[in-house]
Amino acid sequence: MKLRRRDLLKFASAAVVSTGMPRIGRAAGDANVYDLERFGNARILHMTDTHAQLLPNHFREPNINLGVGVMQGRPPHLVGRAFLDYFQIEPGSANAHAFTYLDFEKSAERYGKLGGFANLKTLIDRLRSEAGPGRSLLLDGGDLWQGSGLANTMQGADMVEVANLLGIEAMTGHWEFTYGEDVLRRNLKNFKGEFLAQNVFLTEEAAFNDAEAFDTASGRVFKPATIKELGGFRVAVIGQALPYVPIAHPKRFTPDWTFGIRDEELQKLVNSLRANDKVDAVVLLSHNGMDVDLKLASKVSGIDVILGGHTHDAVPRPVSVANPGGKTLVTNAGSAGKFLAVLDLDLAKGHVRDVRYTLLPVFANLIKPAPEMTALIERLRAPYAVAYADKIATADHLLYRRGNFNGTMDQLICDALRQELDTEIALSPGFRWGTTVLSGQSITMEDILTETAITYPEIYPLTMTGSQIKDVMEDVCDNLFNDNPYYQQGGDMVRIGGMTYTCAPKGIVGRRISDLKLENGGAIEAYKSYRVAGWASVNEQKGAPVWDVFAKYLRSGKVISRKEAGVTLKDVAENPGVARQD
Repeated sequence: MKLRRRDLLKFASAAVVSTGMPRIGRAAGDANVYDLERFGNARILHMTDTHAQLLPNHFREPNINLGVGVMQGRPPHLVGRAFLDYFQIEPGSANAHAFTYLDFEKSAERYGKLGGFANLKTLIDRLRSEAGPGRSLLLDGGDLWQGSGLANTMQGADMVEVANLLGIEAMTGHWEFTYGEDVLRRNLKNFKGEFLAQNVFLTEEAAFNDAEAFDTASGRVFKPATIKELGGFRVAVIGQALPYVPIAHPKRFTPDWTFGIRDEELQKLVNSLRANDKVDAVVLLSHNGMDVDLKLASKVSGIDVILGGHTHDAVPRPVSVANPGGKTLVTNAGSAGKFLAVLDLDLAKGHVRDVRYTLLPVFANLIKPAPEMTALIERLRAPYAVAYADKIATADHLLYRRGNFNGTMDQLICDALRQELDTEIALSPGFRWGTTVLSGQSITMEDILTETAITYPEIYPLTMTGSQIKDVMEDVCDNLFNDNPYYQQGGDMVRIGGMTYTCAPKGIVGRRISDLKLENGGAIEAYKSYRVAGWASVNEQKGAPVWDVFAKYLRSGKVISRKEAGVTLKDVAENPGVARQD
């Protein structure tokens, strides 16, 4: 279906932050919705969490993104109509589709797919050209190399080629680390931009053994920051990799490195850039997650803007956070290639006079793909195209992942694990990446890999007591809903199959999960043992890769339960971060 320009309603993404008030974007009927008014003297383009999605895709935003404590009712923890009201976006509009789950399938048919690197290339080149020579910068916030079968097979090398053609000048990382140090360094040698991470250091043992580092004196593994000349002004970009890599992923991938938020080191770096390097602006390219960035912004002074990622939150307007040195603007730019952030700066010597921030949805039907990027993608995909196109099944309902609790795609994965390993219960990680399949569409092998392609995909059975199952769920729940953002590692609640439970997100640690039952209604008893299936363990496993098991299950043609995931939420009725599914 082709989208006509007059079908696009109001774009409400733009904001002039100096006044603290939003300026509503242009109305439908304009010649081109991607025309941005000229503003300032420097432009930074920001993309993040594309998860190697080279082609345009569908990605359903969550209907549950709960905020607790001081974060309740604040961005990014708004969904559905509450999101539209807060950001003044017209219901039924193109923006409403891009930023929310509302009427998703109907709107997907109307507005088409979003993203795609050939489309991004065209849009990025245009926006950089409009800024003028030497006045723009393209940054990537990480999770660029992982999330597709192709990236997993090529260990991210495909995405390095794509990044070079796109013109990415600096990036930071998260899933990039799961390829291990050797592959990471090999890819970075081929990357034409800079990899920045102020918060990654050598372990004491690695430092003693003279392990490779950017700065052996401090133990910093990677370059912490870069300074770019934009329109005659000096802009510092600091990299902040995911602080929790050795916790969220197998430690064996990064045995010589330690991570962390390291806000004290960050403050020292900012101070040095301001005092010694005489920069006019400081930007943090972050993969912390938005809640963490909001707290960080309140503690560290001297950062003008945080360009954030990791939690996949598409937030149309920056949040202004006060700190001892003034204020910092905090952003987050979505995922799956759906959005491109445009940060226009009005720079003066030593400070930023004004800022305009626009988060543009990348509607594939409105942007002509760049021929050179199309050719590169076709070349990279050619050896695998036939295998990826293999039709495994047809979706009889909407299949999606993103949301604090079980998604319909995850439910299928849990069903496949239980059948393959003959277990009562299945646990699947709460990954936020993975695109959406509309009802009636084919599920291809490429779709399956898009939901499962990681470097530790093995499935495994284990025996757990009811008490151990509850402990695991409590631990993940605390990671998601801890009042202190510094204890939140990102991701969503562990997905479950074969059981139901009640969750009280606002409860205290260790007492949020209750009423655990098997799907037959029998209570899960604390001291009784149960067979449980899982995948993506931080401990090495010997099982089959989950994508083979998932494909086998779908090929079997067995009737798939379409029951709602067995989670009952408690004390969230007034929370604007939860809404009904449609």
